[in-house]
Amino acid sequence: MRVFVYGTLCDPARVREVAPSADLGPAATLYGLRRVEGRYPTLAPGGSVAGRILRTDDIAVLDAYEGVERGLYVRVSVPAEEGPVETYVGDPDRLDTAEPVAWPGSGPLAERVRAYVEDEGVTVRIEG
Repeated sequence: MRVFVYGTLCDPARVREVAPSADLGPAATLYGLRRVEGRYPTLAPGGSVAGRILRTDDIAVLDAYEGVERGLYVRVSVPAEEGPVETYVGDPDRLDTAEPVAWPGSGPLAERVRAYVEDEGVTVRIEG
């Protein structure tokens, strides 16, 4: 599985610590979402963000690291030329973002983020 990372998991030492079997791959850009700082970085509608592609066979390790089960982040699939890439979007209310982040629509954050990704043509372009 390929995962677009844009925060702490761009650091090879951190990847080895969190997911030793993962491979930190090429640079990539996520279009249609931008990075927002907070207690931990997250994504918000609009713009773009640079990151890396992480390859792993153990997505459960990354889900645990990102706090998916605790509702801290949601994992969403984003289209790319080479096939879908997963990424994590944090709950701005729980991450104390430096600026207000509003996801359109109503319902759970995961549903609103997935709808935005689909409706707005969010995509990942792998650079290498």
